[in-house]
Amino acid sequence: MEDRMTTSGTLLWMCLVMFVLLTQHTSHSTDVASLSVDPPANIKITDPGHLGHLKIEWNRPSSLQNLTDCTVRYQLRFYNTYTERWRSVRTVRLSYEAQFDLEKPIQLRMLTLVKGACTNDTEVLGEEVELVHTPEHTGVAGSRIRDFHCVYLKKEYMDCMWKAGSVNPPGSKHYLYYWHREMPETAECPEYIPPSEFWIGCRFPKQSLLEFSEFNICVNGSSTEGPLKPAFFSLEVQNKVKPAQVSDLQLLVENELVQVQWSPPAGKVPEQCLEYNLEGTTESTDGSKWQWTNVTEDTTIDFLWNGGSQTTCFRVRSKVNDYCADEGFWSDWSDTVCFPEITVEDRNYEPWSDLALASILIIIIVAVLIFCLMLWMLSKMCVNRKEQKQAFTLYQEKVHKAFLSPVFH
Repeated sequence: MEDRMTTSGTLLWMCLVMFVLLTQHTSHSTDVASLSVDPPANIKITDPGHLGHLKIEWNRPSSLQNLTDCTVRYQLRFYNTYTERWRSVRTVRLSYEAQFDLEKPIQLRMLTLVKGACTNDTEVLGEEVELVHTPEHTGVAGSRIRDFHCVYLKKEYMDCMWKAGSVNPPGSKHYLYYWHREMPETAECPEYIPPSEFWIGCRFPKQSLLEFSEFNICVNGSSTEGPLKPAFFSLEVQNKVKPAQVSDLQLLVENELVQVQWSPPAGKVPEQCLEYNLEGTTESTDGSKWQWTNVTEDTTIDFLWNGGSQTTCFRVRSKVNDYCADEGFWSDWSDTVCFPEITVEDRNYEPWSDLALASILIIIIVAVLIFCLMLWMLSKMCVNRKEQKQAFTLYQEKVHKAFLSPVFH
């Protein structure tokens, strides 16, 4: 009997606890359901004049102004036109800065997130709103520049070059402005490169550059017909490096081991940031060729030579590796060295070259002989003419004497 009463009391107690828990859960669910999570208010985009580095600002929704027992966060999504992907950020702040292409529409999507005691520690997402802003630019149609590119040469200076637009109004002049995060405001090109037949450019000395940061550029201009359409670019300087040419490629030969070695190129690119592309071209006596390449971070490569009649020529170039930059430019190829060493004449040898040389020598010898023979004949003629003249003189004297002799007798 007592066991039954104990069991009944336990069941009653469990039912009571479950009733209380269900009541509390229903109460919290009702509170969460009744909580209004509105999107951020007064979303605006501010352009501080940094050539695409914009500031996005917003306010806390009025419905959440008095909320104290929950954390309010904001989710910002914006379309990155450089990577053509949406980027998402969550923050408790009321502003965010990001890079945009001012020649394309700016697309934003925002919503509010609430989590804490007021939501029973459940994160509640509000409605997402979208904002699209299209920058407006004036200028002569077709006057936007073309083929803009930059090269950071040897990490000593950066040249940015471009061509005039398909429409180049009379009196056109181009101007370049730039900005990075350590500059309080934009600045004009520090040194314009004298224009060539097609290209226009700007040279940045090393002290005006900043790596691992957005480096924003705008090229605009003026003309007698009005302003030229502006062009905007954003790049990272460390991704535009082109090292100098490797200038001391050498071959060391010991028995059957051939070692190709070189030194890092001149300039300010750190040695640990360089990788090399060694290219070898092997040519056999029958004229057939085959080529191979080897990418390495070392400055030496060994290979075995089989002692045959084949000739292998090498050249090398360098580039910044993936540890120091996301991309870069290969340097110019070094001069070519070959093993066994061959001269330019050997490299350009043709079977008929010896015959041609012998023929030229024979012609020269024959010409010299003919010239000498002509000189001998001319000298001989001169001697004969002199002897004839002397004989004629003697003859005249004899005749004169013979004519005068009867008169005196």
